[in-house]
Amino acid sequence: MSGELPASALSVLQSLTARGPMSPKDISRWAKVPIRTVNFAIKKLRRKGLIRRISNLQDMRSPLYTTDLEAARRIVTVHGTESIIGCQLMLVLRR
Repeated sequence: MSGELPASALSVLQSLTARGPMSPKDISRWAKVPIRTVNFAIKKLRRKGLIRRISNLQDMRSPLYTTDLEAARRIVTVHGTESIIGCQLMLVLRR
């Protein structure tokens, strides 16, 4: 859990934190990151428990993702701001 996040994952996490729930396609447009990179970042973030998948009631074929701020805060509390991931998450949470 204490490994650092790739830049693409941080970009996706910042986009979700700033804009709220979005589909991978919307994240790609907003963060200006290729869809393949967004999908990779989503996988990484979901494994760490930092984002959640929610139903898209307008289009059930395309899920939405949202930041789990409580999980991010717990990781910062456990690992502290001295760890790489703690420092990265603090930068995202401050926005």
